[in-house]
Amino acid sequence: MNGPVSVRARENLVVVGNGMAGCRAVQEVLKRDPDRYRITIFGAEPRVNYDRIMLSPVLAGEKSIDDIVINTREWYDANGITLHAGDAVVEIDRARRIVRSEKGREARYDRLLIATGSTPFVIPVPGRDLPGVIAFRDIQDVETMREAARHHRRAVVIGGGLLGLEAANGLQRQGMSVTVVHASDSLMDRQLDASASALLKRSLEAKGLCFAMAAETTEIVGEERVRAVRFADGTQIEADLVVMTAGVRPNIALAKASGLHCDRAIVVDDTLQTFDPRVYAVGECVQHRSATFGLVAPIWDQARVAGAHLAGAGHRRYVQRATATKLKVTGVDLYSAGDLIGGEGSEDLVLRDPRRGVYKRLVLQAGRVIGTVLYGDVKDGGWYFDLIQNGTDVSRYRDRLLFGKTLCEGAA
Repeated sequence: MNGPVSVRARENLVVVGNGMAGCRAVQEVLKRDPDRYRITIFGAEPRVNYDRIMLSPVLAGEKSIDDIVINTREWYDANGITLHAGDAVVEIDRARRIVRSEKGREARYDRLLIATGSTPFVIPVPGRDLPGVIAFRDIQDVETMREAARHHRRAVVIGGGLLGLEAANGLQRQGMSVTVVHASDSLMDRQLDASASALLKRSLEAKGLCFAMAAETTEIVGEERVRAVRFADGTQIEADLVVMTAGVRPNIALAKASGLHCDRAIVVDDTLQTFDPRVYAVGECVQHRSATFGLVAPIWDQARVAGAHLAGAGHRRYVQRATATKLKVTGVDLYSAGDLIGGEGSEDLVLRDPRRGVYKRLVLQAGRVIGTVLYGDVKDGGWYFDLIQNGTDVSRYRDRLLFGKTLCEGAA
């Protein structure tokens, strides 16, 4: 006669944050051990999980909100996940292992995953709280911008980085006249060199965007609504809408208040564990080996590692790798990856074809590609990225490297 069958008691996994990082880690847990946890997710937004990276195409009218949903309500239900959408966690009691939400809910955890993301940086100038001044961070911001475009015509985007240019493109596609204000004299200066930045600016100007470069914003002007942006030199630009895209800051207030070790972000080890062994963190809210993160590729890697450890398959370690950037603006081909600065002993390979609007730059160190920026012809971007990631010795076909994979493979 068989003895009694033991049934493993489920532990409680609570996830603070219903965004891309937290839900991806949950997917990894479910893939490895779907019966391990009772899962509860708290999200500040009143929505299911969606692809925040695709907000720019939604703003531009190229995609709908439904198109960018990652996990439908049915996914949560099918996996037995309790979702509290529109109810942010406001307190973590680590001694009692309980989280409390805005609406007064309490949830006990055996393991806690913090995925609170980041918050937009709003430059601290007078007028920043005026109606018509917003950030570009979530679906509500997109809806606010599209509503503004129906009633107003002049927009100013503060910040000429990746997100700012995508916002400017989207607003222009909605019929607004747009000026991008940037503190530096080069667009996307974290991802591009000066030559690629100049080509990008020329291309966007040809599409009708205006730019105020090396401009220091000192005031948002208006009474009941924004009407202008004023600069340090005393000049100003009229505006009915101001979109702040001047960067983000890791959202660590909740973790800090709970006593978790934080520096610029929540400090985690190679397993994405905080110094509290019951608490993990992933995404834009974390700091790993002094680095913070804003692109999706490293966050997916973090989710895989955290999910594996939460599922008890603790053999993975998170390793930082090079990241790639693409600009989601129709008709503009741009690709950037790796280290564009280089160091002692590094060298640049450059191809310029002004007539075709093509610019390619590869940064080499010790016979290996460590960085690339491509403008106008990006078809080999993925191949260059693989060379960077794999540390491939390219010495045999160095003289053909700028001309792409096909010619180089023929020489190999």
